[in-house]
Amino acid sequence: MSGLEKALFNLKFTAKQLNRQAAKAGKDEQTEKAKLKKAIQQNHGDIAKIYAQNAIRKQNERLNLLRLASRIDAVSSRVQTAVTMRQVTGSMANVVKGMDGAMRSMDLEKVGYTLPPSYRG
Repeated sequence: MSGLEKALFNLKFTAKQLNRQAAKAGKDEQTEKAKLKKAIQQNHGDIAKIYAQNAIRKQNERLNLLRLASRIDAVSSRVQTAVTMRQVTGSMANVVKGMDGAMRSMDLEKVGYTLPPSYRG
């Protein structure tokens, strides 16, 4: 596994972790809102204010985590493209070497078989 592939794995793993943390923050936000509603019904203004602040903080935390996960996912897509391009480049190098050998012998059947099936007539 090359360095790019390791980086790709780590990026995907990190994005997944951030999405899980965002889901947990969303759940915590709902819990704080339920506590807030209960405190308001019991006329505990100061306690309700604390729960409201907690709910807002959890909401902001969730949004920040989702934003960060999205950015990491974008980087992951770019790295995936780089890995794919590296693989295609390696394949093309092998095809060119095969074609070069076939062209030297000028055996047209060999030239045809070194090309991928999609390029054959």
